Amino acid sequence: METIRSIFWKPDPEAQKRKCNALVRQNVRKLDRDIQQLKALEAKTKGFIQQAAKRGQRNPSQAKQAAQETRIFARELIRVRKQNARLATSKAQLQSVQMQVNEAFSVRKIEGSIRASTGIMKDVNSLVRLPELTGTMRELSQELVKAGIIEEMVGDSLPDSELLEGEDEEAEAEVDKVLGEILKDRLPPTAQQPEVELPAQPVEDLEDEEQEQMIAQMRGRLEALKS
Repeated sequence: METIRSIFWKPDPEAQKRKCNALVRQNVRKLDRDIQQLKALEAKTKGFIQQAAKRGQRNPSQAKQAAQETRIFARELIRVRKQNARLATSKAQLQSVQMQVNEAFSVRKIEGSIRASTGIMKDVNSLVRLPELTGTMRELSQELVKAGIIEEMVGDSLPDSELLEGEDEEAEAEVDKVLGEILKDRLPPTAQQPEVELPAQPVEDLEDEEQEQMIAQMRGRLEALKS
């Protein structure tokens, strides 16, 4: 009975279109949440840099340690910004896929047939490989295959080393640039800027072990966005 049904049953293009759009919107919302979390993490990391610099100025005996901490936090900030940029690019790519998919369904409605799009397949394959979207993008790709918009495809997740390549070997110039951007109010007196109100959650007088735990927590939040 099921075999006979499968022979005569034809998919409803409008139902396929709605499901594809629903999956795209689901992925866009996921990216929006991740981007907002990264923005919050970026603001918090800036606060850590400011607090460490302020502590080093207030207590010269801790200046060396504070300087090291600011550079560590600057590298973490670079990591956060790179991932944020990657997710923003992915969101734009996903929205482009939605436009192309809707256009393909419109062509199908007019011409009665549909042609597989290599452009959509390339974009979807790229998005499927993102750890943040792997599950729902695979489901979307299956729906697009059923609709004939793309051909059968399999994409593996990108390894973390490829997603954030070179993150542990940031150029010192880039770290200096970040510190100059954030600590412009900590320059010598001749170039002193107005004091900036620092965020709550002080990082003052942290022991080395506490500092390492805080950095580990920051990295944990970053990694959680990819799970």
